[in-house]
Amino acid sequence: MPDEDPTLGELSEGEILRRLLVRLGPSLALVGPGDDAAVLAAPDGRVVATTDTLVHGPDFRLAWSSGYDLGWKAAAVNLADIAAMGARPTALLVALAVPNSTRMSFVEHLAEGLRAACDALAPGCAVEGGDLTVSDTLTIAVTALGSLDGRAPVLRGGARSGDVVAVAGPLGRAGRGLAILFGRFGGSAGAPAAVDLEALTPEESAALTAQLRPDPPIRLGPVAADAGATAMMDVSDGLVLDASRLAAASGVTVEIDSSTLGADAVVALTGGEDHALLATFPMSLALPDGFRPIGRVVPQAAYPVLVDGRPHDGRGGWDPYRDWDAHGG
Repeated sequence: MPDEDPTLGELSEGEILRRLLVRLGPSLALVGPGDDAAVLAAPDGRVVATTDTLVHGPDFRLAWSSGYDLGWKAAAVNLADIAAMGARPTALLVALAVPNSTRMSFVEHLAEGLRAACDALAPGCAVEGGDLTVSDTLTIAVTALGSLDGRAPVLRGGARSGDVVAVAGPLGRAGRGLAILFGRFGGSAGAPAAVDLEALTPEESAALTAQLRPDPPIRLGPVAADAGATAMMDVSDGLVLDASRLAAASGVTVEIDSSTLGADAVVALTGGEDHALLATFPMSLALPDGFRPIGRVVPQAAYPVLVDGRPHDGRGGWDPYRDWDAHGG
């Protein structure tokens, strides 16, 4: 009797792709998966494009993430970058490098996570192609495409002194989830342990979900652009670090009021991967629904970011070249 859950090494590339395409759902492109390339409509005449890669080790751990989790997260982090330009996501291209020993069910669940994230976060966007190859290290590379629908892109470099600094989406929840993973399930000798969901409180479970399956406010990217946002980006590496990037691009200083960040302001300032939208708006404009003020833009000073009028004391967020430790679990 054939194995109902074979490894990828036991199947042909054609059979693997056939099983994945069933789970990715119908194509929304002019020409979808199955040819050498997809053909997408671009009625705006411009295409917004971004790419992001998740690598086992620095970006996720198989002990903590299911295939569904990885598919969802791979889609969400790219959709957030499209939204941060004020654009509407239209398509994903997904390249998978997967060990031969991987079970087919894992990759099928990954495809289901990709589709579910598109359906939930960016209706009208679907996986329209990609690539599949073998590797010792599980790697997921996603290219996301989007449409500006006639509007101008919102760049990081447009913030002006006097603008209101605002955010849409949670801050710090995913950071708390990551702390739970490393603190409770980091294992010994650098070997992560499987997550025991029954050992978590409802609040901890919510934080873990935010880390493994982020829920960025994709629809609010175009809303912010239409409302007059002067600058925008998604918060992937921590509020302080990402705000410093926006400040540097704009030639200003961003001042954050920590009292607007809730009881756990430290995690909100330094935790990443919530993929909230950070934007600046002219003071004369009303903030669009879904955005809340957290500070203001001031003339460029010695520091790109001030918290309560002072330079932030400590690391501002996640930098993989600085912070990734292969022996850290």
